[in-house]
Amino acid sequence: MAVDSKNRIGGWLLVPLAWLIMTLLTSALVMALYLSALFDPAMRQQLFSQDSAVLLNWGLSLLTSTLVWFYTGWVTWIFCKRSRRLPRHYIIWLLITVVLAIKTFAFAPVADGRAVQTLLIALLAAGILVPYFKRSKRVKNTFTTDC
Repeated sequence: MAVDSKNRIGGWLLVPLAWLIMTLLTSALVMALYLSALFDPAMRQQLFSQDSAVLLNWGLSLLTSTLVWFYTGWVTWIFCKRSRRLPRHYIIWLLITVVLAIKTFAFAPVADGRAVQTLLIALLAAGILVPYFKRSKRVKNTFTTDC
C-alpha cells in the first residue's frame, strides 16, 4: 500500500479553501446575472438599446467575472491536488481580489458601505493569508508535489 507523504488539507487550511469555494459560487452567480440579460428578450432589448459605453461596461464586467471564475476554479483544483504551485497562485489570487475590491470601491455603482466592507474583507484576508502561505510549515508540508 502506498503511503501519502503529503499532509492532508485540514486545520487552518480549510479557511482559504472555503474562501475559494465561496468566491467560485459568487462569481458563478454574478455570471448568471449578467448572462440573464441575454436570455430575457425585454432585458436584451434594453441592454442593446443603450449607448456603447454601457454595453462595453457590461461586456467587461461579464469578462472579468468569467476570468475570475475560471482562475478561482483552477486555483481550487490545484489546492485540492495539493500542488507545489498553489502557494504562489493563492497569493496572486488574493491580490487579484484586493484589486477587484478597489475597482468596486472606486468605480462600481454600489453603496459606499458595501464597497468598503468588500474592500476591508479582501484586505484583511490578504493581510492574514499572504504571510501564512509564505511562512507556514503546514503550507510547505502540504503543498509539496507538482501536479
